[in-house]
Parts: sequence; C-alpha cells; structure tokens
Amino acid sequence: MEDYEDSDDARMAHYLEIGAIELAGVDENGEMIFAINEIAEEIAPELWQAHMNYVDRNLVELYEEGYIQVEYDENLEAMISLSKEGLQIAKERGILPIDMELDIPND
Repeated sequence: MEDYEDSDDARMAHYLEIGAIELAGVDENGEMIFAINEIAEEIAPELWQAHMNYVDRNLVELYEEGYIQVEYDENLEAMISLSKEGLQIAKERGILPIDMELDIPND
C-alpha cells in the first residue's frame, strides 16, 4: 500500500512542478484542493484525458439521477441545466471549479 501512496505523491509532485495542477484552496476539513490547469492538455495529456473521462462519467451519472436536464435549441445545440442539488454535487465531485460563482436556481 505504501508504494501506491508513494507513486501517487510522486505523480502529484510532478504535476505541480510542471504546472499541470495547482493548489486551489483548502476545504473545511483542512484538506488541500488541487485544480487542473488548461495547459495540462498540452503538457500532461494523460492527466487531462483522465480528468475529462471523470467529468464525462459524472455528468452522465448526474443526468441519470435526474439532476441535469438537457434542452435543444433550434440549431439542435444542447443546453444543460443543473438543479440546485446537482450544482452542489458537481462542485463536491470537483467537476465545477471550487471558486466558481453559482447562480443557483430556486427549485
């Protein structure tokens, strides 16, 4: 188990060093929160792809759980909206930036 944790720590240190991730804040429990920078797509494509897969998977789960509604405009472009609970869950799961100002609907 220690080798696994050491490899995770080394990977985090590497991504911090190259600027693919940054310290975004500290949660109410004192745990550090990291954010993936957009430059990660170029300098750490494996990290970026893993993150995108995580976001996609979570969006599908939120949709399946009824927290997301999809509407289409006249050009058949999808517009998604999240319920108040969906916004909170998305933020907790890290698929929305922690510093993002949320316009929470009154539902």
